[in-house]
Amino acid sequence: MRWYPMLFTTVLRRMDPESAHHWAFRVIQAVPLAGGIVRRLCGPDPSLRVRALGTTFPSPFGLAAGFDKNATAIAGLAELGFGHVEVGTLTRYAQKGNPKPRMFRLVDDRGLVNRMGFNNEGAAAAVPRIERARLSRRRPVIGVNIGKSRVTEVEDAVADYVWSTQRLAPIADYLAVNVSSPNTPGLRGLQELELLEPLLAAVREAAGQTPLLVKIAPDMEDEQIDGIVALARRVGLDGIIATNTTVSRDNLRASEAEIARIGAGGLSGEPLRDRSLDVLRRIRAVEPDPDFCVIAVGGVESAFDVLERLRAGATLVQGYTAFVYAGPLWARSVNRGLRRAGFRGSGAPAGRR
Repeated sequence: MRWYPMLFTTVLRRMDPESAHHWAFRVIQAVPLAGGIVRRLCGPDPSLRVRALGTTFPSPFGLAAGFDKNATAIAGLAELGFGHVEVGTLTRYAQKGNPKPRMFRLVDDRGLVNRMGFNNEGAAAAVPRIERARLSRRRPVIGVNIGKSRVTEVEDAVADYVWSTQRLAPIADYLAVNVSSPNTPGLRGLQELELLEPLLAAVREAAGQTPLLVKIAPDMEDEQIDGIVALARRVGLDGIIATNTTVSRDNLRASEAEIARIGAGGLSGEPLRDRSLDVLRRIRAVEPDPDFCVIAVGGVESAFDVLERLRAGATLVQGYTAFVYAGPLWARSVNRGLRRAGFRGSGAPAGRR
């Protein structure tokens, strides 16, 4: 993949980040037209299969929410080697998101800042796309991430989430409740236990048998994390996704002037690595039960990072930002690294090494 750094430096880096994303997205949507060639090159080895959330994941490594917002590239992303794809964030009402520009690279930090604002075409529009993707024998596990619509007041958030849940849970392999994006006014306030408990209880009931997780922010105190873990078990959730983006700007290589120019938004990528790992370890210290699924995300770039999260107690691992910097063969590289390191999944066929 030596060609990709040159492409990034000479072409993609010079493009607006959101425009570059859309360009790359169109290429990924066309990947299935290659007739299985990409899948044979990039598909994860059967030895990497993992059992979690009542299903078999082709690999413990998957793509985090935010890349495929409208569930239109699931097939292409599967061909590239992701064991699961979490689509969304989807909201009850279609929305354009925040004004542009709203995505920024911190190249020296291998990070991204975004304030997209849940731009998506709405939950109902995604339903037939996910249904079609489910028909493929080669599909990845499909997670669906849901959030509060911007036009919905915080006091009406429960009904908003339940509406999306009723339509998406029947076709999702798992559902993720996003209460942790910093880019929708009032959303992170829903992480307060007195607001979060009735929300999660209502969504749990509406989701039926579909596995349900909650995605949390990295910017909470340990006591808040402990409270959410206890709440998740109390209302019958299947796990936690740790973590979303951070509002912190500590210890960056970027200059203060660049950081000020970019302004508000959630920071992802390498700068989030240590904190997201700390949150994972905190969750596992409170809840060591391996049947309670923890999906680790934040600062994941390599097979080493994935193994580090798995050894710290993660059930599954996700990435996103490194896709920008590593290119289309990123998942292939991670999966091959896992196999070289001797990782063998809990769902691997007997006798495979």
